[in-house]
Amino acid sequence: MNRFDQQVVIVTGAGNGIGRSTAFAFAEEGAAVVVVDLNGESAASVSAQIRQMGCASDAIQADVANESDWIDITERVLQRFGKIDVLFNNAGVGGGSHRILDLAVEDWDRLIAINLRGVFLGCKHVLPTMIKSRGGSIVNMSSSTAGWDVIYGGGAYMASKEGISGLTKNIALEAAPYGIRVNAVCPGIIETELSASQVSAEDERGQAFFDHFRKRIPLRRVGKPEDVATAVLFFASEDARHITGSTLLIDGGQTLQSWSNAPGEEYPLHLQE
Repeated sequence: MNRFDQQVVIVTGAGNGIGRSTAFAFAEEGAAVVVVDLNGESAASVSAQIRQMGCASDAIQADVANESDWIDITERVLQRFGKIDVLFNNAGVGGGSHRILDLAVEDWDRLIAINLRGVFLGCKHVLPTMIKSRGGSIVNMSSSTAGWDVIYGGGAYMASKEGISGLTKNIALEAAPYGIRVNAVCPGIIETELSASQVSAEDERGQAFFDHFRKRIPLRRVGKPEDVATAVLFFASEDARHITGSTLLIDGGQTLQSWSNAPGEEYPLHLQE
């Protein structure tokens, strides 16, 4: 029997990268998967592939920073499936590298809205149905920067990810009496389309980006989206039934070493969603 048979799972930012891999992983274990993404075409494509796997799926185009979109998400899921068992708050942006002195207020607001407000809204609007059913699991996407790494020029990104880790612990405490568990995954450098596209449109340059980190990660490999998906499914499953309020590093030992992209460092360290 699959771990997620008869369960309904929402994955945000599921149109590509870690979100897409995790959506497929949940489907492979029997879940009905709701694919949420700002890019409606990407969401529809992933949802169609999941249905081809023989699993129920729905695609929803939504902006996770918008509360009305979350109201629509939860209403649509409950109308079709009747419940929500798992929420993976994966959607987020990297934000580039900007010193605080050079960071525009609107860029700060946009990043915080997507990365942090989006997680808050997801939890706020999914928790009531989980409370009613007296159970469920929420997994939030944080980052290795949340208390372990320091990124030069990544103040807004770090603030958002450390905020997610703190919010995860707080919601875990509030939700525990209802049998709901809330945890966070904290990836380091993960080989996704977003990571490569933010440094270059050229394959050669993108490979150089990953090679740069491969040499500096103790396990000498850059993480794959599937590495994160495995951890998310663990947290969401009964295998983690006595774990809540936890954050899990998935970085190949990257944060075991004391180093950062200081002034003059060519590549940012915070591209993974």
